[in-house]
Amino acid sequence: MRKIETKRLILREFEEKDLDALYAFGSSKNVGPMAGWAPYESKREAQTMLRAFRMTTEVWAIALRENDEFIGNIGLYFDEKRSVDDVRMLGYALREEFWGNGFAKEAAEAVIEYGFDKMKLDLISAYVYPENERSKRVLEKLGFAFEGRMRLASTKWNGEVTDDLCYSIVRIP
Repeated sequence: MRKIETKRLILREFEEKDLDALYAFGSSKNVGPMAGWAPYESKREAQTMLRAFRMTTEVWAIALRENDEFIGNIGLYFDEKRSVDDVRMLGYALREEFWGNGFAKEAAEAVIEYGFDKMKLDLISAYVYPENERSKRVLEKLGFAFEGRMRLASTKWNGEVTDDLCYSIVRIP
């Protein structure tokens, strides 16, 4: 995995030292549910996720450049809602205390550039729940186009079926 550096952030592999912060982040009732997963109930769940992240390509820990503190994660995942090979889905989540500082946008800009330049992707998609206003604003600031509302497209961690708002950005040759 390639380390990516921005003005304020380092996007890097997950490390064992991230476990406590990952657990705190993952157990927040305001973070996981907006990203589609149940809050962690134990540190063991966080350890399992840490291992999974470490085995997945194109998934990065987001850390502050000044002190390497873990503040979230970002990745380019296979988009199961599309049938084209050169497409990935952008997903990200930040620790709550780092919301509103432009970190999601900064990390996503770097990952989008990586996706288009290094992976040669044609399109990067993103899906958000209708109530996730913060993420919608991030995507709009990044230049993602709103493609539409997919009715009854996702099942949340608690079993609730919900719509997805679909966004995408295309590589300009």
